[in-house]
Amino acid sequence: MRYGTGKYQYELVDGWAKLAEGESFIDISGISIDSQDRLYIFNRSRRPMMVFDCEGNLLTSWGEEHFTHAHGSCIGPDGSIYCTDDRNHTVTKFDADGNVLMVLGTKNNPSDTGYRDVPDLFEGISTITKEGPPFNRPTGVALSSFGEIYVADGYGNARVHKFSPDGKLLFSWGKPGSGPGQFRLPHSIFIDKKNRVWVTDRENSRIQIFDDKGKFLTQWTDLIRPQDLIIDEDDTVYISELCKRISIFTIDGKLVARWGNEHHDVRNPLFIAPHAIALDSKGDLYVGEVSMSNAMKVDRGSRTVQKFAK
Repeated sequence: MRYGTGKYQYELVDGWAKLAEGESFIDISGISIDSQDRLYIFNRSRRPMMVFDCEGNLLTSWGEEHFTHAHGSCIGPDGSIYCTDDRNHTVTKFDADGNVLMVLGTKNNPSDTGYRDVPDLFEGISTITKEGPPFNRPTGVALSSFGEIYVADGYGNARVHKFSPDGKLLFSWGKPGSGPGQFRLPHSIFIDKKNRVWVTDRENSRIQIFDDKGKFLTQWTDLIRPQDLIIDEDDTVYISELCKRISIFTIDGKLVARWGNEHHDVRNPLFIAPHAIALDSKGDLYVGEVSMSNAMKVDRGSRTVQKFAK
């Protein structure tokens, strides 16, 4: 079946990920793709980093001893991988084989923001009374063209932090709220060619765009709880939304394609909780879900990640 419109149409590759019998991703929180089109699928199973080729074959896995709760990831031009853990409050840099190169934050030592970890997401966010230093449940990570590290900090903070390539904190911005430069769950982050900083401000249902000094530039609001975004070489913007859909925009904010659970299929929806989104060199699209963390508590097996071929 094909999805999308115009030149942004995709064919669903059913059963793309080839998992061993009885194995599950549980949730997929991050997908990063390297220069060789290897997919680093950051997930919440017993093998938190699984590496696949673009045909869905599992190549290797690592990370069993490093993570409490996988969340966001990105990959650098040298192949190093950055991963956020929103339960142990760290961001870790690995080489492609899973060796630790650098750790930002202090494990299991969240910053003081007033945040209380309660079962209800919205109640938890409402307990954030002030902005704090790194980290309190960091969620997203991205690199600039200069190698600077940006972190969205996240479930327990309302802040973006910018670090030097060697991990020195340069500055931070943001505070709780819904005004420009304020956040209600800065969830993921992406740096474009102009080094503008795009932040999915999920519970404000918008994306905020900043310059590299943290100055607010503009926002997009034709979204419902945006989770993740990526911008391709042609400046096309791809966004996963928690409302069970994928949206594609031009760089100036014109919607060009959108699809999801249009037919409200309760038994077998296309998406339940799309979280991670990524593109390979051919322009094929990959969407990872957190359907077990969602209220429906559904293990989608191999469909926890879906490939949409261009």
